[in-house]
Amino acid sequence: MKSIFPTMITKIPTAKIPISNVHIFIPQQKENQIVFMEFEKDTDIPEHTHAEQWEYVLHGSVDIWIDEKHHVFQKGDQFFIPAGVKHHAKVHAGYASIAFFNEKDRYKIES
Repeated sequence: MKSIFPTMITKIPTAKIPISNVHIFIPQQKENQIVFMEFEKDTDIPEHTHAEQWEYVLHGSVDIWIDEKHHVFQKGDQFFIPAGVKHHAKVHAGYASIAFFNEKDRYKIES
């Protein structure tokens, strides 16, 4: 899959993540993380919680259940997940986004 992100983004360190078919680039911040994600294939994200998350959809779509409520977000949409709220998702192939996590170590840099 050709990346929608420019080289300046794809040269940023990538993250370790226990989900296949996703590329995550992390410009590490002192107290939070901004991540650029793109999914090659349909991917199920199991239910989980973490600190606050704000995400902007750049391409494609995602079905996400936030606190048991189903939502569909597409290109141009944004969503917010409060800290500690259970959520899970079905991410569709070609999905790309920018996400802000209000925690400094949500993902670890790959070595």
